[in-house]
Amino acid sequence: MKKLTVQGFLLMDIDVATLNNAGKKSGGSNDENGVAVKKISKNGKTYPYVSGQAWRYWWRETLQLNQGWIMSPLTKIAGKNQVISEANPIVYGDDDVFGYVAATKDIKLDEEGNPVMKNGKQVTENATVTRVSPLKNSALVAVASTNTVEHFSVSARHEGNPVPYTKEEYSAVLKGMFSLDVSQIGTFSSYNKTGFLNLSQPRREEAIEAGATLLEDPSVRDAKSNAKTLVRLPQTVRLKRAKDTLLALKTLAGGAMQASNMADVTPKFIVLAATTSGNHPFSQIAIEEKANAYGYKASLSVEALREVLTDCQSQIVGTVYIGKRLGFMDEIQAELEKLAAEFANVELLPINKAIDSFCTQLETQIVNS
Repeated sequence: MKKLTVQGFLLMDIDVATLNNAGKKSGGSNDENGVAVKKISKNGKTYPYVSGQAWRYWWRETLQLNQGWIMSPLTKIAGKNQVISEANPIVYGDDDVFGYVAATKDIKLDEEGNPVMKNGKQVTENATVTRVSPLKNSALVAVASTNTVEHFSVSARHEGNPVPYTKEEYSAVLKGMFSLDVSQIGTFSSYNKTGFLNLSQPRREEAIEAGATLLEDPSVRDAKSNAKTLVRLPQTVRLKRAKDTLLALKTLAGGAMQASNMADVTPKFIVLAATTSGNHPFSQIAIEEKANAYGYKASLSVEALREVLTDCQSQIVGTVYIGKRLGFMDEIQAELEKLAAEFANVELLPINKAIDSFCTQLETQIVNS
């Protein structure tokens, strides 16, 4: 079993959007109904952003609506401020790809499978299971410093005085990164350690009965130096979940206040690479440039991308696919074409074709991962 991680970098082009709100606006709004967007400061400049959690929500919704995923049911724990999923990655792809924590108790069974009784009551035992998400993603952050504007509106369809309200809006190019650990998709451990107890014993047996196989974990051994075992779903299931997760990017949708601020959040630029390392190599290829005396603009450093491709050649498996939508940053199109010509393992394609081609390549790469 070899480690294989899909490293993705993307840019979104957003106009007059309010994708992720931070709550009630304070300081600068003249009314009590002002809503602010999320933004963060760096080096004295302000950058709107979308939280990583919001991006993951959009991703889940797209997988459900466009890839046909049936999502793991959620249950509110009575008397507690806690919600848990079914924590069943055998059946539900989102439990597998996005991870889970389910703190529950099971009825303790004896060797014959009968409930253990004590003082006339069934004995329970801890059945908490956790799974670290194979899919990790950053927040979506504006590449260039951007000022938000306050949009003043009124609700006037009722009798009496209009009710004023405001919301912040912005236009920006947002950058985001993600890593998808293909080696871990459909692969589960059952060690009694936080993050590693993915399956309870009954669930483990259920997986094996459903066609899962056992394989040695090359990185974990017991006290006698014997390799621990992992439970792995059939390759067809693992491949479908990995490909669906990436294909969902083509139709990604989401964001706050879409009724009047509908924004296209599909990528306009993307880099997809399979690597043997978990470290993300493309974090610095989007740059902020001085546009004029009044502000900044987002750009892409093709030279920085060239450096990454050169330095990380030994970690890259297969072809690196770069996708770009015509009409977006067309000023770097010629440079990207030159870059693709320099590297035998780099291909420049339209966005959707780049994602499709990478997924086709993944069909052969997942075999040994």
